[in-house]
Amino acid sequence: MKKKKRLIWVADIVGVILTLLIFILPFYFMLVNSLKSKQEAGLLTINWPAELHFENYKEVFSYSNYQLVTAFKNSLILTFFTVLGLLITCAMAGYVIQRRNDRAMRIVQWVIMLGLMIPATILPTINLLQQLHIYKTMFGMVMVEIALQTPFTIMLFRGFMASIPRELEEAARIDGCSPFQVFFRIINPLLKPIRATVIILTAVTTFNDFTNPLYFLPGAENTTVQLTLYNYKGQFSSSYNLLFADIILITIPMLILFIFFNKKIVDGMVAGSVKG
Repeated sequence: MKKKKRLIWVADIVGVILTLLIFILPFYFMLVNSLKSKQEAGLLTINWPAELHFENYKEVFSYSNYQLVTAFKNSLILTFFTVLGLLITCAMAGYVIQRRNDRAMRIVQWVIMLGLMIPATILPTINLLQQLHIYKTMFGMVMVEIALQTPFTIMLFRGFMASIPRELEEAARIDGCSPFQVFFRIINPLLKPIRATVIILTAVTTFNDFTNPLYFLPGAENTTVQLTLYNYKGQFSSSYNLLFADIILITIPMLILFIFFNKKIVDGMVAGSVKG
């Protein structure tokens, strides 16, 4: 018993050390260099700055007519409507797929699995968006994000639905509830854990997306926060203090969200992995 406790204690220490090395140390490196002068940051050390330069953040914010503010607005709009669309559509799709076990639903499940495995193609998607006249629009970008994240989100909802007893639905039907009433009055209120998981995972994925806005939402007025890093890399290639300041600014919102709701992510994933 003592040996087992000792092993657990050693494993905890190793886990903390690895966390420090993999996650906290790089963040600390970026933070201290974002507060240095241009010359001091160019040395790329982890030493605390001789003098704190908070004006680096002000300069990054004001750069190119406050481009970063526009980028935050675009990213927040994109994230909000993507999360909203996925919550509305995928919850209902996951419910139907879980509760029906006929041939049609098995085909649908295979199609969804293909969506998880087959990557999106750039040129055909751009051509389709152009044909629909929604290329370079926020609506088109939201549709792309929803389409790309739908398969995984449906799988999350479907897994969680398996933990909800069918007896609840049968009792509701006996009381005269229609299929829509069963879902919205009985099932939907029980989805809070997995809904929180989907919100956080989808928000982080969408907010941090770089490739898709680069291809499907070009234009200075459509810049997202990750694209500012791409733009600043060319402008501030020798000004590491400003480059790291931009990285810190675009990292903090999702980092805070993840820290505060990290337990809900785990709860939702675990609840969906056990069939009730």
